[in-house]
Amino acid sequence: MRIVHRPRDIDARTRTIRELLARQKYTIDYYQREYKWQTKHVVELLDDLANRFLEFYDEGHERIAVSDYGPYFLGSIIVSNRQGKKVIVDGQQRLTTITLLLIYLRHHLDDEDQKSAIAEMIYSQKYGKKSLNLDITDRVECINRLLHHGQYRPPDDAPESIINLADRYSDIVEHFPDALRGKALPYFADWLMENVYLVEITAYSDDDAYTIFETMNDRGLSLSPTDMLKGYLLSNISSPDERGRVEKIWQGRIHSLRGLGKDEDADAIKAWLRAQYAETIRERRRDSKPQDFERIGTEFHRWIREHEGHLGLRSSQDFTRFVEINFSYYTMWYARLREASQKRQPGLEAVHYNAEHNFTLQYPVLLAALRVDDDEVTALRKLRVVATYLDILLHRRIWNFRAIDYSTMQYRMFQLVKDIRGRDVGELVSILKQRLKTEPDFRDTPHFRLHGQNGPQVHRILARLTDYVETGSGQTSDYEKYARRGRHGYEIEHIWADEPVRHQDEFTHESEFREYRNRIGGLLLLPKSFNASYGNLPYSQKRRYYLSQNLLARSLHEQTYERNPGFLRFIQQTGLPFRPHPDFKKADLDARQELYLRLAEQIWSPDRLDQVAQV
Repeated sequence: MRIVHRPRDIDARTRTIRELLARQKYTIDYYQREYKWQTKHVVELLDDLANRFLEFYDEGHERIAVSDYGPYFLGSIIVSNRQGKKVIVDGQQRLTTITLLLIYLRHHLDDEDQKSAIAEMIYSQKYGKKSLNLDITDRVECINRLLHHGQYRPPDDAPESIINLADRYSDIVEHFPDALRGKALPYFADWLMENVYLVEITAYSDDDAYTIFETMNDRGLSLSPTDMLKGYLLSNISSPDERGRVEKIWQGRIHSLRGLGKDEDADAIKAWLRAQYAETIRERRRDSKPQDFERIGTEFHRWIREHEGHLGLRSSQDFTRFVEINFSYYTMWYARLREASQKRQPGLEAVHYNAEHNFTLQYPVLLAALRVDDDEVTALRKLRVVATYLDILLHRRIWNFRAIDYSTMQYRMFQLVKDIRGRDVGELVSILKQRLKTEPDFRDTPHFRLHGQNGPQVHRILARLTDYVETGSGQTSDYEKYARRGRHGYEIEHIWADEPVRHQDEFTHESEFREYRNRIGGLLLLPKSFNASYGNLPYSQKRRYYLSQNLLARSLHEQTYERNPGFLRFIQQTGLPFRPHPDFKKADLDARQELYLRLAEQIWSPDRLDQVAQV
C-alpha cells in the first residue's frame, strides 16, 4: 500500500508594520524567550530606517504625501499557527525592537489619533482588560512600565531579556536620529506604520515552521557579499600558486575579523573601501540614486566589479596586490581599531570614547589617512590625531545640544574622509585644527545641562571629567568604573535634591529651579547605592559623605584641600578654579558650572592634536 502525503498549507504574505501588529497576538516558545539585541543592532536599524525615510521626506509635504514615499523591507518572520495562536519561530528580535520603537514614538507624538493607531500595534483591550500584542509573560511588567512611564529600572536579579529590553529602549531614546524629530516625526511614524514591510511566513504545523527556518538560515546555501568578493578577486589571479597564496591571506584575515564578532568581516571591507576609494555620496533629495558611499555599504562586491579601473585592477598582478597588500593592511588596522574600541588601549583611548557614543562612522575616517607604506609608528600617530579630533568634535556637538547620529553626520564624515585621505601627520593636524575653528565651542553653551534624552551622554562626560581630575592628581585611572551604568555601575547624582521648597529664597518658580538643578555644574557621578541612601538629603548633611567618593565629589569639601599634594599640584598646574563649598547655593552652582566648563575646555582642547601627533 502506497502512502500519499498531503501537502500542508504555507502562507507567505507581505504585510506593513500596522497589518502585522495591529490587533494581532503573538507569543514565542519558552526556549526562545531571550531578547538578545545589543546597542549596535538598534543603532543600525534606526540609521537604516532614517536614511530610507529621508530620501523622500520634504518639510513642504502634506502628510498625505507619505503614501507615495518609497517602501523599506525589514525582512521576514516565520510563524507557526497553532490552532489560531501565532507562535513566532523566527523574527522576535525585530518585532520586539519595533515594539520598543513604537512605544518611543507614542511618547513623543502630539497627534492623539496617530498615538491611538500606534497603541493598537502594542496592546489590545477586551472586556476592559489590556494585553500586549507580543504576549510574553515575563516581559509584561517591563513593557508596561516603558509604555506608561518611558523608563524601567530592572531589579538586580532580572533575566537577561528584561535588562536588554530596558537598555535597548534607552538606546532608542539616546540614538533616535535628530533629523526625524520635530515636524518630521509624525511623517516618519506614518511611514513606519504604512511603508515598512515584512514578509509573514505562516506554517500550520511546527514541523513545517522549523523546516522553513532551518532552510532559510542554512549558511551553506547562500554566499555572503564577502564570499562573492573573494570569488571575484581570486578568479582574476591567473597563477595557481599566487591564487593559493592570496587565498590563504584572505582566509586568515577573514577568520581574524569574524573572531571579533558577527559581520565584522563585511564591516571591515566597507570601512576600507569607503576610506580609500569612495568619491561620491547620495544627495538628500527625492529620487536621488545611491552613490559610492551607499553602494559600498550595501553591495561592495558589485561596486568593486564596476570600478575596476578606479581601483587600478587591470592585470592579475593588480588583483594579487589588491588583496595581498591593500586588503591585508587596512583590515589589519580595522581589527586593531575595533579592539581599541572595545577596551581602552594606550594611545588609542579616543577610539574607545568615540565607540561609546556608537559613532560607527569613525572607522572609515580613521582608515582614510593611512597609506599602505606607512610604518606602524606613523600609522599610530595618524590614528591618534584623527581619533582625538573626532573625540573633540563629538563632545563639542553634545555640549551644544547638536546631533551626532549617523544620519546627521554621514555627509560631514564623507567630506572629511576625502579631505584627509592619505595625508601626512602635519597636514592632518593643520586640516583638523582648521575644521575645529568652524565648530561651536564649549563657551557657546555655558549652561549645558542634563535633559530627558542626553542622560547617557552626560554620564560619559562626567566620567571623563572625573577621570581627568584624578589621573591629573596622580591617581590610577578608574574611567571604566565611572562610565559603567546599570545595576553595578554609577549614576548621575544631583547635588541638589529635587526639593524646590528648600530653595525658595533663590527661585520663585519650580521650573527655574529644575533647570538650574540639571546644569552639569550641579551633577556628580556616584555609585548607585549612594543615590538610594543619601540622594534626597540636604547638601549640608550629605556633603560629608562625598569625602568617601571620587575626587571631583570630594573637592566640594574643604578637607580635600588638606594634605593632598597631588591634587593641589594639579590645581596649580592647570589653573582650574577648584574651591570647597561649605554651602551650595545658586552662586556655588554657577562656580561649579564654570569649573566644569574649564575642565571640558582642557580635556577637549584643539591643542591635544599637536600633543598626540608628537607621541
